[in-house]
Amino acid sequence: MTRPADSHCPYCALQCAMTLTPVPEPVAAVPEPVAAVPEPVEGTAAATPAMPPAAPPVTIAGRDFPTNRGGLCKKGWTSAELLRAPSRLGAPLVRGADGALHEASWDEALDLVAARLRGIRSAHGADAVGVFGGGGLTNEKAYLLGKFARLALGTSRIDYNGRYCMSSAAAAGNRAFGIDRGLPFPLEDLDGASTILLLGTNVAETMPPFIGHLAGAQAAGGLVVVDPRRTATARLTDDGKGLHVQPAPGTDLALLLGLIHVVIAERLVDEAYVATRTVGFDRLRRSVASWWPERVQSVTGVAALTLRRLARRLASGAGTYILTGRGVEQHVDGTDTATAAINLALLLGLPGRLGSGYGTLTGQGNGQGGREHGQKCDQLPGYRKIVDPDARAHVARVWGVDPDVIPGPGVPAVELLQSLGRPGGVRALMVHGSNLVVSSPNVEAVRAGLERLDLLVVCDFFLSETAAMADVVLPITQWAEEEGTMTNLEGRVIRRRRAITPPAGVRDELWILAELARRLECTAAFDTDPERVFEELRLASEGGIADYSGIDYAMLDHGAAVFWPYPRGSVGTPRLFADRFAHPDGLARLVAVAVRESARPRPGDGELTLVTGRLLEHYQSGAQTRRVPELLDAQPEALASLHPATADRLGIADGDDLEVANHRGAVRVRARLTTDIRPDAVFLPFHYGDEQAANLLTSDAVDPISSMPEFKTNVVRVIRLADDVGDARLTEAGVPA
Repeated sequence: MTRPADSHCPYCALQCAMTLTPVPEPVAAVPEPVAAVPEPVEGTAAATPAMPPAAPPVTIAGRDFPTNRGGLCKKGWTSAELLRAPSRLGAPLVRGADGALHEASWDEALDLVAARLRGIRSAHGADAVGVFGGGGLTNEKAYLLGKFARLALGTSRIDYNGRYCMSSAAAAGNRAFGIDRGLPFPLEDLDGASTILLLGTNVAETMPPFIGHLAGAQAAGGLVVVDPRRTATARLTDDGKGLHVQPAPGTDLALLLGLIHVVIAERLVDEAYVATRTVGFDRLRRSVASWWPERVQSVTGVAALTLRRLARRLASGAGTYILTGRGVEQHVDGTDTATAAINLALLLGLPGRLGSGYGTLTGQGNGQGGREHGQKCDQLPGYRKIVDPDARAHVARVWGVDPDVIPGPGVPAVELLQSLGRPGGVRALMVHGSNLVVSSPNVEAVRAGLERLDLLVVCDFFLSETAAMADVVLPITQWAEEEGTMTNLEGRVIRRRRAITPPAGVRDELWILAELARRLECTAAFDTDPERVFEELRLASEGGIADYSGIDYAMLDHGAAVFWPYPRGSVGTPRLFADRFAHPDGLARLVAVAVRESARPRPGDGELTLVTGRLLEHYQSGAQTRRVPELLDAQPEALASLHPATADRLGIADGDDLEVANHRGAVRVRARLTTDIRPDAVFLPFHYGDEQAANLLTSDAVDPISSMPEFKTNVVRVIRLADDVGDARLTEAGVPA
């Protein structure tokens, strides 16, 4: 292929537009080996000579598009380097009797997987096989993976890593609005805002082109960032451009209840909107009566005067938006916290009003579409509930099966992983688009569960930390080598286009699923052509909440702006809630929520609250970005950010080797002293593996509604290591070989 392809970045949900231009292949030559890899990853075959990195097979140019306007972050600019990375997998790997992974043919690998799956199902039942998906899969892959789990495997045990990302925001949106679309308006609407409240999101580092949409609010002095750290996003409020509110970690819900209290007490409520478009106000009013500003100050550390001024600013007129991110959602009370943010927005009359609104910022590349079409344990395509008889009948007609063949609801991600290798639990696990032993909470328990399995199959580009534990590793295509669709943070459906031919030894996951279904003697159809899979997805989604039935590839290829729901014959829905909400009566729900004092443990003497998050240079578990030299050189290791006053009290100097520990595990990192963090907290990025994996310390306690784990506030002790203990810095590669 030699023609440029208009596509989108493989990373976050902003889905920045880019043009990929293939680079002509040079005349084939045998490269000189650089050096032998000193040690293979534990459990793999013997070391082989490493080859020098090949030049990227495509060049990347930013493309004008409403979300990024031609801009890209450094992850996007360097994304092509992964296509020919030396550590990319080029053939299936199967673990041999010697305990190492060895190359195998595709027939050998797939025959083995199918035989083992049949044996495990026969011995232990269909639910002994589990599937773990990812929010980076295309819509077509996510759809077919859900179909494969339920028809080819017959299992209910499927969930995905979006449970760690969007589940609390999704649960809150469904509860309040009757629908879950991250941004119910186009991102460009933010350009005209005079006030934007960002709760728990660091967009300046997680999706840098986004900040261009904040310029209007900055110019009006109305950018408000709520974050316990002084992040790059918080610094955008400097010089009179807004306000940084820095509450104690884990107190976001109390802060929001205090804002609601002020809005009601000072009669800042949009009474006409609340009366005609919502239900539940009286109960909400009673529930926040005790959260007067001075009490909120005692809990959060945010001054009562600041709280009052912020409430008045939010209610000052048109052009106000409230946006939430993972910082307020990845908690055991994340659904209630997101609900409180929605309550505040509804009281101010923001949702559905042109020039104002509420939204939540989806994180993963297809974090929106990935949660709509069947990867979730309780869901069928079109965001249908798997327990709904009408939904089951509709999808069964599309699939050509009896509704009774479709299993019932499964269990969410944390519960699924806790069952690994346990009596009555999952004995075989297939992993697609996830790096579980870096991204999951309580990582040591997850590692132990994976080791108990009878079969672990991982589809990946590289030998990630999870793939290194697998019995079978299946190498798959990357974004520039495949066709498909994605749904970005706005609910905008876009095309991913193939620019180059994939390496000979890798396969597309649609093909892998079809081949396994055939070997498992499943009679349902499993197409391998992305467009035909999308046509089936359209039919399966028709009439559902996330209705794609009016969308096709031709429409997308002609550049149409396509937002779901998009029923057949409609023009789509760029803006939701203009006339009604998605509940049957058309009204939004004001849901009273309360702070649960027992929700999470509080630090005792000598303890700190661990806050986790992302860095500009890395993405998710780092399995990809830690393989890009420019990105790894910029952030080669995890550093523990501590306030200088805290460090002084603990006898820690900048650069000291530390152990950050609790009863779940210990992380070894170096200290980074900064006044950007509160004295009662320590920050760790979550992109690193092995003994620098922040999730060794996080709790697998979950939100009772969304099953979101407690990622953001865990209690730890920080100890300076003796000089002779040695450091915990990464090897030069920074990732498994």
